[in-house]
Amino acid sequence: MAAKSVAKSTPKAAAKTAAKSAPKAAAKAPAKAKSPTVTLRHLGAAIAEKHEMPKKQANELLNELVAMITSHLKKGARLRLGGLGVLHVRKRPARMGRNPATGAAIKIKASKKVAFRAAKELKEAV
Repeated sequence: MAAKSVAKSTPKAAAKTAAKSAPKAAAKAPAKAKSPTVTLRHLGAAIAEKHEMPKKQANELLNELVAMITSHLKKGARLRLGGLGVLHVRKRPARMGRNPATGAAIKIKASKKVAFRAAKELKEAV
């Protein structure tokens, strides 16, 4: 049998050990639990069940909706979805930024982004 090392049992040694392990324990705080992610397939299954239609048909309907929204946004249109909110494209101009690793100045290209503004009904419901 191998001999086990015996730890010091003095109060001073115990305090040192506790002080050394305290920062490690604080750094390993438990992360917040993530909320579940609902996908188009989940929504399609719920719609299919509620309206007594095949899941495949409900999923196709939702995919077509996403495709239509995308095509309208590409054209520059604003989409107002009652009870949900407004989707529109915002243009972001070119700007100067900094590389966080080196601190060097870099040029960031102009871009477009999709912006969403929640409707009053949605804000009140959440």
